[in-house]
Amino acid sequence: MADIKTGANPLFLREEELRQCIELLFFAYRDFTAGPDEILKEYNFGRAHHRVIHFIGRNQGMTVSELLDILRITKQSLSRVLNALVEREIVEQRPGVVDRRQRLLYLTEEGKKLEQKISTIQRNQVAKAFVEAGGDAVAGYRKVLSGLINEEDREKALSRILER
Repeated sequence: MADIKTGANPLFLREEELRQCIELLFFAYRDFTAGPDEILKEYNFGRAHHRVIHFIGRNQGMTVSELLDILRITKQSLSRVLNALVEREIVEQRPGVVDRRQRLLYLTEEGKKLEQKISTIQRNQVAKAFVEAGGDAVAGYRKVLSGLINEEDREKALSRILER
């Protein structure tokens, strides 16, 4: 593996070093999504379906409004994806307990199996990368990714992630 330049003070990165980091992020995302993309292709699903499956799986019983808030997509876009997942019996919608107008989202048993299959691939990739990078890399990785989240949303996103 090619060695990534780490000699520069990270607080004073040159433009080229920043561009390299951006490019690394693009390559990492490409390979991080490749395995799930292959699995999703079997279902005629794409990355939008993957995101919905992921967040419902991590937040069983979430409302459609909560999912829209996380994904920041239009109701129309979510509706197309969600309808396909419901039709394929990957996701089920139940009325709210307090407010029957609410639609609470759950993965079905089939949905849980699909989510597990996809997330196992990605967990293994991240674990392997951390082993290769060393224990100190975990905290830095989390700090950098947290720093990429919009400041207004950071606390909300982090609390959602860390509350489990």
